Amino acid sequence: MPPARPRTTTRDPEDIARRLTAWLDTRLPGAKATGVRVPASNGMSSETVLFDIEHPEPPLRACVLRLAADPSAYTVFPEYDMYRQYRTMRLVAEHTDVPVPEVRWLELDPGPLGAPFFVMERVAGRVPPDVMPYTYGGNWLHAASDAERERLEAATVGLLARLHDQVPLGEARFLALPGADALRGHVTAQRAYYAWVVHGLPRSPLIEAAFDRLEELWPAEPGTPVLSWGDARIGNVVYDGFEPAAVLDWEMAALAPRETDLGWLVYLHRFFQDLTVASGQPGLPDLLRRENVEARYAELTGHTPRDMDFHTLYAALRHAIVMLRIAYRRVHFGEAALPADPDTLILHHGSLRAMVQGSYWN
Repeated sequence: MPPARPRTTTRDPEDIARRLTAWLDTRLPGAKATGVRVPASNGMSSETVLFDIEHPEPPLRACVLRLAADPSAYTVFPEYDMYRQYRTMRLVAEHTDVPVPEVRWLELDPGPLGAPFFVMERVAGRVPPDVMPYTYGGNWLHAASDAERERLEAATVGLLARLHDQVPLGEARFLALPGADALRGHVTAQRAYYAWVVHGLPRSPLIEAAFDRLEELWPAEPGTPVLSWGDARIGNVVYDGFEPAAVLDWEMAALAPRETDLGWLVYLHRFFQDLTVASGQPGLPDLLRRENVEARYAELTGHTPRDMDFHTLYAALRHAIVMLRIAYRRVHFGEAALPADPDTLILHHGSLRAMVQGSYWN
C-alpha cells in the first residue's frame, strides 16, 4: 500500500481566505471569497485552493485558485511560472476544442497572497483519485463497467490527439526548451532538475543509469514537436460521466515529441497498477494498455507512435525524479528517515530498474 501522503503546504487556509477576499475586492468591488478550502487531493507542486465568490453578479461563482508553491515549503520544482501556465491554458482554449477551465484573473504580484497566482472556473465532475489510487477499488472508476472505462480511455487519448494536432506550433514557441531539438532540450531540462533535486543530498544510481539507458535508446528521428501537456494522466482530468469536462495541471507543458505525452499517460497508469498488484489486488489491468493507446492514437492522428520503449522509460525516469524530491521533502519535514540506499525512496524503483534492463515490457 502507498505510504501516507506527505504534507503539501505550509500555508494557513484562514490567512489565505482573508487575503484572497481583500484582493478580490480590487478586481470585483464588494465581492467576498467564501468557503475557502484546500482539497484533500491538493497537488504536490502548485497549490490548489477552492472557493466561491459572494457577489450579486460574479463573472464566476465556483472558483479555483492556483497559487505558486511557497518557497519555504521545500518545493517540488525549482520555479513556478504562473504566467506560463496561464498563457498555455489560454492558447489551448483559443485553438482547440480540448476543454480547459476558463482562466479569469492572473496576478503576478506576490504581495496579495505571498506568491503569484491565477483564478479559474471550477468545473463540476469527478476525477480518478490518487489517494487512494483509483486502481485500488472503492471509487467510481473502479466500479465502472469495462465498456465505460474503455469510453473514458478513448476520450482521453482523443484529448491528446486533438491537442497535438490543433495547436499551431508557431503560437507555442514560448514553451520551447533550449537544445538542439525539442527532445534534447526536454531531456536536458530533466537532467538539470535532477541535479537540483540531489544538490547536497545522496545521488540516485538508478536514475543516473536510466539517463544512460536513454542515450542508448535515443530515437533516430525524434519527430516534429507539438504542444505537450506534460502531465498527461487521467488524474488531471475532470470527467462528466466518462467524457472529459476539464483538463487540468499545465505546469509541465513544453514543446516535445507526441510520444512524450503518450509515454506519460501509459506509464503513470502502470505506476498505480504496479503498486496495486504488489499489494495483492488485481487493479485495472485492461485500462490504458500500451498497445491499445498506441493503436488508438495512430487511428485518430495518422501518426504511429515510435520509440515507445524510450518514451515510457523517460516517463518512469521523470516520475522517479519527482518521487525522489518528494521523498527528500518528507525527510526535510521529519516525516521519514534518510535510508542508506536512496534508490529505495523511489516507489517504482523496481519497474524503473526493469526498464533500464529492458525486461519490463517482456
